[in-house]
Amino acid sequence: MSEKTYSPISVDLEKDKRYAWCTCSHSSNQPFCDGSHRAHNKPPSLGFSFEESKKAYLCTCKRTGNPPYCDGSHKK
Repeated sequence: MSEKTYSPISVDLEKDKRYAWCTCSHSSNQPFCDGSHRAHNKPPSLGFSFEESKKAYLCTCKRTGNPPYCDGSHKK
């Protein structure tokens, strides 16, 4: 896949809301989990939340060393 396909997705994250970051790349709701990992026998999502609302760039290539955040691994 091209770098554009794996570009991070900018999201506005809400304070105290629980999120599930897709770890398997099968979700049709990237970068969030839609449960597709179950049908593909892949690891579950990574749950996370924040103490304050903020904008973040979430990884879509799944190679980040700092999940769920993009660290530029898609460019390597």
